[in-house]
Amino acid sequence: MEFAIASAIGVLTASGVYLLLRARTFDVILGLTLLSYATNLLIFSSGRLVVGKPPVLRDGVAQTLVSYTDPLPPALVLTAIVIAFAMTAVTVVVAMREHADLHTDHVDGEEPDDDRRGGAR
Repeated sequence: MEFAIASAIGVLTASGVYLLLRARTFDVILGLTLLSYATNLLIFSSGRLVVGKPPVLRDGVAQTLVSYTDPLPPALVLTAIVIAFAMTAVTVVVAMREHADLHTDHVDGEEPDDDRRGGAR
């Protein structure tokens, strides 16, 4: 289980960084979203991966760490999801405004020359 979560975090992080390095605004937005998903998984997995154990104290259950799971990481992940959604919405609005003003979706605002990439016009 830990290997699967660690692999998912690694794949999301690598994909997010790759997309952040692209020159298109949609790719940058998608890369930021993937990085936020990777961060949420990392925070969530920091609270010990256990299944079927309650996060709060209950009568009749021993009050040890073996019987419970940590409630803080899921609460932090829920907060991070809301913040990431708001950040993505603001980024999309800024990208749409940039596209409307500059008529391009490149991050630097200029279309690359085909001559630099070896293509012909």
